[in-house]
Amino acid sequence: MFKNFFLAGYQRKINVLKPPVNIVLNKELPTPSLREIVPLARLVGAVNGFEDELKAKPDSFFKEKTNEFKKKIQAEIVSVEKENLRDVVNNALSSVMPFYFAMVREAARRTIRLRHFDVQILGGIMLNRNKIAEMVTGEGKTLAATLPASLNALAGRGVHVVTVNDYLANRDSEWMGPVYEFLGFSVGVIQQDMEKDARHQAYSCDITYGTNNEFGFDYLRDNMVASKASMVQRGHFFAIVDEVDSILVDEARTPLIISGPAEVSVDKYYRADRAIRQLKVKSVIQSFDNKDNTITVKNTDGSEVRLQPQELEENFDAVVEEKTHNAYLTNSGEHRCEKLLGVASLEELPDKFSNPWTHYLTQGLRGHYLFHAEQEYIVKDGKVIIVDEFTGRLMPGRRWSDGLHQAIEAKENLRIQEETQTLATVTLQNYFRMYTKLAGMTGTAYTEANEFRHIYNLEVVAMPTNRALIRQNFPDRIYKTKKGKFEAVIAEIESLAAAKRPTLVGTTSIEDSETLSFLLQKKGIAHNVLNAKYHEKEAHIVAQAGRLGQITIATNMAGRGTDIILGGNIDFFIKDLLKRNNINPYDLGYKEEYEKLYVSNKEKFDAEHRHVVELGGMHILGTQRHEARRIDNQLRGRSGRQGDPGSSRFYVSLEDDLMRLFGLERIYVLMDRFGFPENTVIEHPIVNRSLEIAQKRVEAHNFEIRKQLLEYDNVMNKQREVIYGQRQDILEKPSIKDEILDMISEVIEKNVPVYFEDERNLLGLTHWLKQKFDLEIVSHALSDINVEQAQELIAQKVASAYETREQEFSSAVMREMERSVALSVVDSRWKEHLLVMDALKEGIGLRGYAQTDPLVEYQKETYTAFNEMIASIKEGIVDLIFKIRLAAPTTTTVFSETPQNLVHSQYSPLEKEASAKPSTPVSGSATHTEKKVGRNEPCPCGSGKKYKKCCGQ
Repeated sequence: MFKNFFLAGYQRKINVLKPPVNIVLNKELPTPSLREIVPLARLVGAVNGFEDELKAKPDSFFKEKTNEFKKKIQAEIVSVEKENLRDVVNNALSSVMPFYFAMVREAARRTIRLRHFDVQILGGIMLNRNKIAEMVTGEGKTLAATLPASLNALAGRGVHVVTVNDYLANRDSEWMGPVYEFLGFSVGVIQQDMEKDARHQAYSCDITYGTNNEFGFDYLRDNMVASKASMVQRGHFFAIVDEVDSILVDEARTPLIISGPAEVSVDKYYRADRAIRQLKVKSVIQSFDNKDNTITVKNTDGSEVRLQPQELEENFDAVVEEKTHNAYLTNSGEHRCEKLLGVASLEELPDKFSNPWTHYLTQGLRGHYLFHAEQEYIVKDGKVIIVDEFTGRLMPGRRWSDGLHQAIEAKENLRIQEETQTLATVTLQNYFRMYTKLAGMTGTAYTEANEFRHIYNLEVVAMPTNRALIRQNFPDRIYKTKKGKFEAVIAEIESLAAAKRPTLVGTTSIEDSETLSFLLQKKGIAHNVLNAKYHEKEAHIVAQAGRLGQITIATNMAGRGTDIILGGNIDFFIKDLLKRNNINPYDLGYKEEYEKLYVSNKEKFDAEHRHVVELGGMHILGTQRHEARRIDNQLRGRSGRQGDPGSSRFYVSLEDDLMRLFGLERIYVLMDRFGFPENTVIEHPIVNRSLEIAQKRVEAHNFEIRKQLLEYDNVMNKQREVIYGQRQDILEKPSIKDEILDMISEVIEKNVPVYFEDERNLLGLTHWLKQKFDLEIVSHALSDINVEQAQELIAQKVASAYETREQEFSSAVMREMERSVALSVVDSRWKEHLLVMDALKEGIGLRGYAQTDPLVEYQKETYTAFNEMIASIKEGIVDLIFKIRLAAPTTTTVFSETPQNLVHSQYSPLEKEASAKPSTPVSGSATHTEKKVGRNEPCPCGSGKKYKKCCGQ
C-alpha cells in the first residue's frame, strides 16, 4: 500500500518532465532502484531534447563533433594520476553526456535502423555511472551499451565490452560496429585463435569486444613478455561486462591460470640421487680458519678434527657446509659422478630447459645431509611435509624451491609430485577490479546485489521495462519421482505442440536434455535440442524459437544473449539470406539490399507474430529448479519480452538434487508410506517455501566459496602488482642503471657484515668479492678498517668496476644487458615463487585442525616467501650482471651497425615456456660463457684454492 503511494509520486515527477520522458515505473522495481531512477529521468529528458536538432544534421557533422569532443576531454585528463582518473573523467564526460548520447541514438537510427528507447538511455546513464543495470531480457542491452562505450571512448584510453563467448563478441562488434564507425570510432574484436599482431591491432581500437577469458589471459601474457612492443593491451580504463552475473559470479570460482612444465623430466633427480648414495661425503662445521689454513670437519661419531683443504680434496667426493647450508663436489667427486651418470661433463644439461648436472647433485647433497626426516620434514601419505623450524608444526602443501623438494622426494624414493607449475594466474575478481571504471548489465543481478557491492563496489539498479511485463509465472508443480515429473512434462509439451504454441524447455544438464529428447522422439514430436557448446548454431535456432509450433529444449544458459521474438526474428532471417549469398550483412554498402528483403518479408513475420500472440505467446517450461534463483529467473525471462504475452512454469521432483540435499526427502518418505502414485502433484506453500530456502542456502554457500577464493587471491594480488609493476618499469624506463646500482649497494650491505662477525674472515670476503663482482681486493687492504668503512670502500670499487664494464660494452649495450638480465631474473624467481605458493595454498586448509586461521597463516607465509623472493631477485641480478659476457659474432662476412644484440631482448624465460612458437633469436647473443678455466685448476685470482671452490662457485 505504502509502496503504491510512493510509486505514484515518483511517476508524477517523471510525467511532468519537459521534454517528455517515456519511462513507466512498476511495483516490481525495488525501492532503492526507484530512488536512483527518478532523479536521472531529467537527464533522459535532456537527451530527448536534442533529438530533432540532430535529425537535421548531415552525416559529416557526427565525426566532426566526435573529434571536437575527443580533443576537449583528452586535454582535461592528459596529466591526471590514476587514483583521481575516474572522478576527473566522469566530471569531464558529464558536461557532454546528454548531447553525445543523443548523437549515438541518431547514429544507430541512421545505420542499423534501431532507436534507443528512453529506458535504454536510462540504462546507458547507469552504466556510465559505474553501476550494474538489470535490464529484463529483450530490453536491448547490446544497443544500450553503445551509449557509455561511445561516450567513454572520447577519453582515448580504450573501452572493453566483455561478453560470455566468442560468437557474441564477434556478433556484437559487427552488429554495433556501424554505429561506432559512423561516429568516427574504430572497433576491434578479440577471438580465441588470433595472432599477437591482430590482438595488438584490436586493442589499439577505441572500442574492443571480447570474452572475459581472452581479456584476462592477454593481461597475464603481457606480463610475461620481454619487450614493451610485444604487449597487446594498453591499459584497463573502462569495461562494460555483458551478462555480468555469469562472468563475475558464476565464473568467478575458477581463476585464470597459464601453466607450463616445471621440469621436462623428473628422472634427473632419481639419477642424481643414485649417484650421491655412492659418494664419500664429509660434513664441514667451519668453512675456513684464517690462523692455520685448516678446516674443522665432523666425523661420523660426532667428534671434530681439523684438516688441510687438500686432505678433503684427496679423501672425499663431496663436502657439506653446515654453517652456510651449502654443498659441493671435490675433484675426485666430480670425476666419480661423471662416471656414475655416464656424462662427459657435469656442466651438461640433462634436458633442454634444465640446469646443469651440478645443480641436481648439489641439491641432492643438501637434501641428504642438511635436511633430515623427522626433523626438517616428515614423510606422510607418500609426500614430503615440511616441519616449521620455529613451531615444530607440520606445513602440508608447502614446498622447498629450486629443486630441493624434488631432491628430497627422490631421496625418500617417493613419486616426485610437481610435473607442471603455474607461470601466471589471476582471478576474474581481481582482474576486473583493475579497471578505472567498471559497469555491467544483465537481466538477473538483483539476487546477487550484496556480492556485487561487497566484492566489486558495484550497485545494482533494476531498470523499468519499455512496456509493461504481462508474463504469467505459474506456481511450481512438484512430483514424487523424476519419472512422474518427466511424464507430466511430456504431456504438457504434447498439448502445447498440438496448439502450435512455441515452447522453450529448460534443463539443468545435458543428460536431462537427452532424456527429454528421447521421450519426445518416441511421441513423434519434432523439436530442437541445444546446449552451450555451439554458440553460433544455437543463437540462430534460439532466434527462431518463437515461431509457430517450435519446441526447443535447451540447457538454462544456452542461447543467452539472443532475443526470442514471437513469430520469428526477421533480422536473423535476412542476415542468413545475405550470408548464404556471400554478402556481409553488416556492410553499410548492402543497406539497400537489406531494406528490400526486410520489406518483402515483414508482413509474413508480422502475421505469424500476431498468431503467436493470440495463442498466449511463448511458454517456458522448466524441468528442475536451479541451485540459484537467478538462473531460474533467466529462463523465465526468455518469455514476455517488450510487453509480449507469455507464461512460465517449473516442474520439480523430490528426487532432484536440490530437493534431496536439503531435507525434502522426508516428504518423499511420507508419500511412499501412504502409497501416493508417481504422477501425484504436490502444491503446498510449505514445500514452495522450503524450496526457496534451499536455493538461498546454496547461493550463500557459493558466495562463501567465491569470497574465500578472493581473500586468498588478494594476498597474491598485492605481490603480483609489485612484480608486474617492476616488470613494467624495466620495460618502459630508458635506463634502470640507478636501480641496478641500488641493488648492488643492498647486496654489499647485506653480505659484507657476515665476514666481520666474531673473527674476521677477510680471505673469505675477498673470495666472495671475486666471485660476485669479479673484483680483486687484497685482504690486507681491509684488515685495519671497520665494517662500515669496508662497505664504503667496496661500494666505491664495485661502482668503478661497473663504469669500466660500461665503457667496455658501450652505454647502449649495457642498458639492454641490464634490462635483459633484470627481466630474466624477475621472471625465473616469480615462476619459482608461484610454484611454492601453489603448494602452500593446496595444504593450508589443514592448518585449521591446529586451531589456527588458515588465511592468517597463508598471509604470514606468503609475506615471508615474498620477501625472500625480492632479496633473491636482487642477488640474482647483481650476480648475473657481473658474470655475463658478450659472445663474439658468429660470422664476420656481414657488417651490422648494431652487431651486439641480446637474446633476452627477444623473449623471456616465461614467454618461452608459455608460447607454442618460441621467438627466433638474433645473431648476437648474451651468454654466460667466460674465459674457460677448469673447475679443478687453481683459481686465477691467486687465492690458492681450486677454481670451483673460489670464483667458480
